[in-house]
Amino acid sequence: MTMLICSAGQLTKSNGPRSDPLKNQLPKLACTKPSERLELFARKLHACCTCYNFADENSDLQAKELKLVYLQEIIEYIDLTQGVLTHEPIYALSTVMISRNIFRTFAPKDPDYDPDEDDAIFDPAWPHLELVYQYFLHFLEANDFQPSIAKKYMDTRFVTRLLYVFGSDDMRERDILKTILHRVYGKFLGLRATVRRQINNIFLAYLYDGQEFTGVAEILEILGSIINGYVSPMKPEHHLFLDKILIPLHSSKDMAFFQPQLVYCVVQYMEKDPKTAANILKGLFKFWPKTCSTKEVLFLGELEELIDAMQPGEFTKNQNLILKQLSKCITSHHFQVAERSLYFFDNEYIMSLVEVNADECFPLVLHCLKSISLEHWNMSISTLAATVLQTFKDSNPDVFYKVLGLPRPPPKPRSIAQSMWMKAAGLSRKA
Repeated sequence: MTMLICSAGQLTKSNGPRSDPLKNQLPKLACTKPSERLELFARKLHACCTCYNFADENSDLQAKELKLVYLQEIIEYIDLTQGVLTHEPIYALSTVMISRNIFRTFAPKDPDYDPDEDDAIFDPAWPHLELVYQYFLHFLEANDFQPSIAKKYMDTRFVTRLLYVFGSDDMRERDILKTILHRVYGKFLGLRATVRRQINNIFLAYLYDGQEFTGVAEILEILGSIINGYVSPMKPEHHLFLDKILIPLHSSKDMAFFQPQLVYCVVQYMEKDPKTAANILKGLFKFWPKTCSTKEVLFLGELEELIDAMQPGEFTKNQNLILKQLSKCITSHHFQVAERSLYFFDNEYIMSLVEVNADECFPLVLHCLKSISLEHWNMSISTLAATVLQTFKDSNPDVFYKVLGLPRPPPKPRSIAQSMWMKAAGLSRKA
């Protein structure tokens, strides 16, 4: 094992093994004496540090196949053998092996690539990469894993490089990285601030330097879990992240690719601190799309989710902002925007909030609803607006007629059947 400590130290300072250790095949772990397996396991870890060119399908075929076998063996060994991770050299070798395989320079993005139209991009090295990630995950989840030893090797630099691997074009790699980063964040308490700081740096470069980054959705998904663990009251750095990163992300031209994850993060903030509602709404309306109807429909969906998560008192404070924006959308010439905004009033919670403050809320929307019900070019929108008007009238007729300046119609005369029932009811009470 002493030899392996030296070997691990040399690997961390070099670009990889000096010679290809896969040229000579090692015996199988299962066919080796138990007393010799740990040493052989370490040698196979060392061998897996060698990377090959998968762009050339015909090169190093035997070595590639042998590495695949070694990776499968070391995963099985770490799963079935107790006490492997009580030896510090294994942590050093594991970290080097993982680093050599997954930390790499990605090819420049093709400016003409359209994820909606073009085929997904898959890394040709994935057969090896997948097993390296599986080893990494099993390594972190092993019963005898010791963070106090691992942190010597999986340090700030390691975590920073790990986050930048989210720039991979291969969605399979980004997906398994989410799970791994969750485990790293959970096990290394001392690295949590580093993870948050580096995420902040990635988003700052994406937003303000125009750097392309493929893994925005995946990092936001991880952030949703991190935010969920914040304690109230939140730290100033958390509020700063909301104001400088999460809200400005709404301005991205690629927001459609990460909108669900972004909305979840923002809603988490509001649930942690209801007072953030005002800042979130102001930011949302600041970046509200002016010419892109597709993005405007996404914003309307987010606004409804925010209102659903909003406490009644916060809605009352912000009702003018919300309903004025909705009124603009109701009168949109784009029928999908108008339709999506009208569906807000099918939401029972939103209608209950509006009804509580009918004197203030009705005037903000009724006039545009009446106008659209009579004049919109799309008949289905006019019909839908008329239905919403009826909903308002049924909820509070007095305010409805007052706001629209309409005379309240006289009550309908009772039918003969109704009169007879009323008379019968009166006689039964007297008896």
